[in-house]
Amino acid sequence: MNDDSHEYTVKVDWTHDRVGNLSVEGKPTIQVSSPPEFEGPEGIISPEDLFVAAATSCLMTTFVTFTKRMRFDFKSFSCVGHGKLERVDKGFQFTKLLLKTNVEVESEDLKPKAERALELAGKYCLVSNSMKCPTEHENTVIVV
Repeated sequence: MNDDSHEYTVKVDWTHDRVGNLSVEGKPTIQVSSPPEFEGPEGIISPEDLFVAAATSCLMTTFVTFTKRMRFDFKSFSCVGHGKLERVDKGFQFTKLLLKTNVEVESEDLKPKAERALELAGKYCLVSNSMKCPTEHENTVIVV
């Protein structure tokens, strides 16, 4: 494999009802299930959760990549992802993702850099770029 191609393998083993164990070699196993609105139990991560989480966590790692390239430090990053799942002709699908990001920086001169890094992260996030539904961003950068 070269730098232009990467592969990722996950495994899920059914345990009972709508519940299974999701594993990636060398990483912690997590329990997954249908969400309660689709007859799954409460308190277990669902594929729908993972879908939104994939975009949210990819945005974070892409933002960090750009801050390193731009050579600046930030104090904090948090992002809340909201996915809208709707019934369409073929059943249900995500029709929109909204990623609300908050970044804290130490000084006013870092604010434009953080805003630019967020803009680039949104543009180059490989996960949301691979998703069928549109992704919207609400970015806030504050000086602490």
